[in-house]
Amino acid sequence: MKNLFLFLAILMGVSNMAFCQNKQLEKQRSKMYKAKIKEYKKEGWKLDSSSKTIEVVLLEHYEKLKDENNQEIVGTTSNCRSVNVCRQVAYNNAITTYASLAASYVKGRTASDVNLNSSDYDDTAEFDKFYAAYERVIGSEIKNGVLKESYSIKRKKGDINEYQIVFLVNEDKALLARKKAMQRALEESQLAQEYANEISKFVNEGVENLNQ
Repeated sequence: MKNLFLFLAILMGVSNMAFCQNKQLEKQRSKMYKAKIKEYKKEGWKLDSSSKTIEVVLLEHYEKLKDENNQEIVGTTSNCRSVNVCRQVAYNNAITTYASLAASYVKGRTASDVNLNSSDYDDTAEFDKFYAAYERVIGSEIKNGVLKESYSIKRKKGDINEYQIVFLVNEDKALLARKKAMQRALEESQLAQEYANEISKFVNEGVENLNQ
């Protein structure tokens, strides 16, 4: 009976801790939401092509971010006269940003975790070829359902437009894209299998600092 009471006490303690953590997280999300709304309005940003208010759109966006499988990435551009041109450039910039982050992450992990500075290391050219191909192929692969637009905003300064598209990146789909890019990149380079095995681990880990 004592063991049962102890178990129930521990269970209640864990439940209360989880409740407090969730409550604190919701509080922080609310602060983020209010700060972002204030920023958008102060800087003159308006929604593009939406019948909803910016408040509703942003609430929906943060609700989607509660799913840890979703991450945010933003494509931006400025100094274009046509909104349509701005939108396309912002979209392309989001793709470039993700591909660059993914390649940089793998390159950084490889440099730190694989002994590339040893005296018998002579595959520099093949690694460079791999990184370039990996970044290029990811840029192509993530167009296939990896990036999902959450909302887009615009503002005008004189006759010049500025534009932002806020995307959600689905990690499950992004992982498939990174794996395809890795295989293609390995085919284009001639890395030794020992390096390929190590790189595959980094590809599976994801992309850090996506929102930076």
